[in-house]
Amino acid sequence: MSPELVTYGQVTCVNVSGMGEPGGAEHLAAIRALYAVAAGMGGAAGPLEGLWWVEDERPALEVPRELWRWHLLLPLAGVPEPGLLERARERARPSGAAVDRVRVASQAEGECVELLHVGPFSEEHRSLRVMDAFMAERGLVRNGPHHEVYVTPLDDPAPRVVLRQPVRAAGHADGGDSDRRR
Repeated sequence: MSPELVTYGQVTCVNVSGMGEPGGAEHLAAIRALYAVAAGMGGAAGPLEGLWWVEDERPALEVPRELWRWHLLLPLAGVPEPGLLERARERARPSGAAVDRVRVASQAEGECVELLHVGPFSEEHRSLRVMDAFMAERGLVRNGPHHEVYVTPLDDPAPRVVLRQPVRAAGHADGGDSDRRR
């Protein structure tokens, strides 16, 4: 598939933040907590998503995976009523998941370059290069963390993931050039 330029408005999600390699203990515990609380809120409206970045001067792919930072998200159908998150945490507490880490957050990414990656996560770097070339041809630069939307479960033998990169025109003020790549 080819990259495309898309625009995203405000989305409300349940969110867990952390640091560590994808599929590692911290990452899996966060996913478990996120799904436990979302179920108590009536379920998520969309698939699991992740915002990824590094806080390091090295190129992202040279940073050890255990130092990768992330926000994991499950989009909601709308803004939850007051107290719903707290009630959902209490219902999920017996699961043993770290439910107190789950928050409600809203975000609006604005203009993004997006591409569907089909295949192993270890090969995402190829799709990201295609996206980088697309951005360069259009005079665009990163404007926020790398975003992934997991179309298939993370353990699917033939994963599909939407790769999304918020962008802005080169030379304009931005909200950060944080970047993470596999």
